[in-house]
Amino acid sequence: MPINTEFSYRDGVMACEGVSLHRLAEQVGTPFYCYSTAVIARQYRLFAEAVVAMGGGSICYAVKANSNLAVIATLAGLGAGADVVSEGEARRALAAGVRPADIVFSGVGKTEQELVFAVEHGIGQVNLESERDLEILSAVAAARGVTMRVGIRVNPDIDAGTHAKISTGKAENKFGIDISRAPAVYARAAALPGIDPVAVAVHIGSQLLDMAPYEGAFRRVASLVHELREAGIPITHLDLGGGIGVPYRGETPPMLSDYVAIVARTVGNLGCALTFEPGRFLVAEAGVLVSRVIDVKRGATKTFVVQDAAMTELIRPTLYEAYHPILPVVQPVGAALETVDVVGPVCETGDFLATDRALPPLQPGDLIAVAMAGAYGAVMGSTYNTRPLPPEILVSGETWSFIRQRQSLDTLIGLDRIPDWLPRPRND
Repeated sequence: MPINTEFSYRDGVMACEGVSLHRLAEQVGTPFYCYSTAVIARQYRLFAEAVVAMGGGSICYAVKANSNLAVIATLAGLGAGADVVSEGEARRALAAGVRPADIVFSGVGKTEQELVFAVEHGIGQVNLESERDLEILSAVAAARGVTMRVGIRVNPDIDAGTHAKISTGKAENKFGIDISRAPAVYARAAALPGIDPVAVAVHIGSQLLDMAPYEGAFRRVASLVHELREAGIPITHLDLGGGIGVPYRGETPPMLSDYVAIVARTVGNLGCALTFEPGRFLVAEAGVLVSRVIDVKRGATKTFVVQDAAMTELIRPTLYEAYHPILPVVQPVGAALETVDVVGPVCETGDFLATDRALPPLQPGDLIAVAMAGAYGAVMGSTYNTRPLPPEILVSGETWSFIRQRQSLDTLIGLDRIPDWLPRPRND
């Protein structure tokens, strides 16, 4: 079965738009990531149309989902700003053509250097998550004669019902300032030089398939806005975060119309400019990870399909128990399914892409495509076991391009240095 209309079988071979994944594998080797420009554009337009239908707002792509410059540039060309959580991500957004004014700098634990960067580069809004950040940003901005637009991220203590490792809106999570303390923090912000506290920011988690938690969170935000305005703090902007889920297991995806209806009835009457920060929704369906089967090991209790992608390429199954569809690149015909574990070559029991998965029979040399891998895939990669980072490919129609070359072993090993006091390597 096809993953979506842009990843489908053509003459029995899976293609990304007009490019054969089998042919790509022959040209670039495996494993590799492949992204569809058409899917990214489709997802962005779906989100933008829903926002416009509700009354409008700014869309700032959550760069952490996939920080490749070409992906950011694709979305910037469609009209997106950027939501970043580090100086590195901010530099990527700027390098990809996002205007500083269209960047929201979020994230826990900003360093003073990062706050200096935000001030000196004219970042449009800084979302603060602690009183310590507030005091430092004030000092940095005032020393330079600059006033920074600030949002304060509040923690509404709402359970989004997602995996514990991607929940961000509960009281026990590290994110934001407890909403009960927010009025005092805003009062302090309003009194500080170099700070213009214009926004309330909230983000309750990722991969939400149930829209109900948004209702509770946004209602608490609305109550806070009324309280702040009564205290003389004229909130004019709301940053509503992201988190809309995607159908990894073929679930019925959330309706954007339901989401924006919740926004409209909870905060739509406040007269605030709205910012949305989708990430996964825009890029997850746009990417596949292609790998090649190395071996099929038949153990005493399980059959293992060993292939050349690993937790170093896609850590989500190991880290989050995440499910990704897996399909053969060459379309199977009438073959009975076999229950297998799809594992990688890394020396960890936790190195798997799927467990107890029913797949058509696979043989060494076969190619598989791990779907829904455009978000939190390559961007979370590592070089554990001295495995070079894989290449990333962007497809547009029948054209493709490297948007990151495969890292070489020489480059990877060359990052290390042996101190002068240690014996020099012997090459004989």
